[in-house]
Amino acid sequence: MIDSSDKISFFIEKDAVDPQTGKLNREKHLSVSMIGHYLHMLEPNFKTIAFSDKIKAIARDLQYIKPAIRQSLYIFKQPLIGEKITSHRDASYVSNEPFKIDGIWIALEDATVENGCLWFIPGSHSTPTQRHYIRNPNEQEFNEGKLLINMGEDQFDENAFIPVEVKAGDAVLIDGQVAHKSEQNKSSYTRQICAFHIFESHNSIYKKENWLQLTEPFPFLYEE
Repeated sequence: MIDSSDKISFFIEKDAVDPQTGKLNREKHLSVSMIGHYLHMLEPNFKTIAFSDKIKAIARDLQYIKPAIRQSLYIFKQPLIGEKITSHRDASYVSNEPFKIDGIWIALEDATVENGCLWFIPGSHSTPTQRHYIRNPNEQEFNEGKLLINMGEDQFDENAFIPVEVKAGDAVLIDGQVAHKSEQNKSSYTRQICAFHIFESHNSIYKKENWLQLTEPFPFLYEE
């Protein structure tokens, strides 16, 4: 995953792999969990959406001066096996200083409790994250294959989460500090979405310990 920042990579659902043989236990198109993380630059249709006037208008409404797109995702949430995403904040996985990061999550199908919609803790964006998932600063461990480590921990009241069901075509704006999650897809249909993460680059530093780093500058939203 760490080298997928400037590529289009495919990620497989854990339950789509036979633990005994290591082979897929279903057809390929029903096994893919996610595609990422450079769709917004390498896939023409995705790029059209990412740099559309509607996305730019959202960024301006959020008072971004020079937003950059950090990553893009296409998530399938496959029927019956679509993996549970545990409670977290996006700020645990990406940070800049001063902090200003948002996710733009677009439902391509109806997202319901049954097929794994998003859940949020209202007001949780008002407190900063304590957990950071970063590149291992220990050079020896990094070279030996321990590439990423967790620093700190967030404590969430699981009873405080509320579901947010949306219709196909709806966009959900996710503050980088808000606690959210999604449950396993228990339905017989997918819950497909596409998403982008943007961060403020104006007078702001993208931290070098972030797990996702590009080999070239991040693309600026307003300049495409």
